[in-house]
Amino acid sequence: MTPVLELSRIQKTYQSLRPLRLQSLTIADGERVAVAGLDAGAAEVLVNLVTGASLPDQGEVRVLGRATTDIVSGDAWLESLDRFGIVSPRGVLLDSATIAQNIALVFTLEIEPVPPDVMRRVEAIARECGIEQVNALTGEVNAATRARVHLARAIALQPALLVIEHPTLGLDDGERDALARDVASVTEQRRQAALIITQDETFATASADRALRLEPATGALKPVGRGWFRK
Repeated sequence: MTPVLELSRIQKTYQSLRPLRLQSLTIADGERVAVAGLDAGAAEVLVNLVTGASLPDQGEVRVLGRATTDIVSGDAWLESLDRFGIVSPRGVLLDSATIAQNIALVFTLEIEPVPPDVMRRVEAIARECGIEQVNALTGEVNAATRARVHLARAIALQPALLVIEHPTLGLDDGERDALARDVASVTEQRRQAALIITQDETFATASADRALRLEPATGALKPVGRGWFRK
């Protein structure tokens, strides 16, 4: 079966002391892989490489068997984005809208009010992601709930690959543990392939089938041992 994601011999120069290097990474259908050891800048570069928003200086990125370098037009790239669900603190939420309205935007632009059939789908996805109050204003909820709203929106259209970027930013230990459980539950129940990029090795091991740490100097990915303690 064709892997969902393949990265090989990747090198990408960006505004850092060294380029992003990654020797090899393959994610199979339904597999959840966490990669630790990337700061915010490197994580953004990796997300852009995976989605084809930028191309590697060296190496190859393949999504569902197709190299990102084969996408030669803007329209084709925009169409290719349907393969991804992105969970990122860089993502935009409408703070003046409710959580339900923010999730409903994936399905419809008619959110005042949200149509009843769409609301049923929204409520089901919200429960799946651990969101209890869908009528709360998004701008008034904490960072953990905002992360879950991003997660709900990302899985709503059943992407081929879920890309989760630094999900624990601004969360305390208890919130991180709860979010890791929810991410693991959602992706396992849906058999959702996922790339989870995080600096938190405890989150990595709790949320993924495989937890790896990137060695920036070489680009090698090494397994993270279970049971590591946070520093």
